[in-house]
Amino acid sequence: MVKTSELRVKEVVNLRDGRRLGTISDLELDLASGRVTALVVPASGRWLGLFGRDHDYVIPWPQIRKFGQDVILVEIEEEAPS
Repeated sequence: MVKTSELRVKEVVNLRDGRRLGTISDLELDLASGRVTALVVPASGRWLGLFGRDHDYVIPWPQIRKFGQDVILVEIEEEAPS
């Protein structure tokens, strides 16, 4: 079992390009089944975090490949932010 506080400190890395996406800010849950359906990672801010932010990455559960000690490996397309 993993606590959400433990998930929040793990770096999310995209296997397709090796890019670090950030850390988890939220989870999407299916309340009927009690399962996590997606991880939400905030996209990096524009120009020192000013003038708004890009959209968040919503990573569906099937695209999560591995939970490691320090990282979570995912496989998403480049245009994943939504």
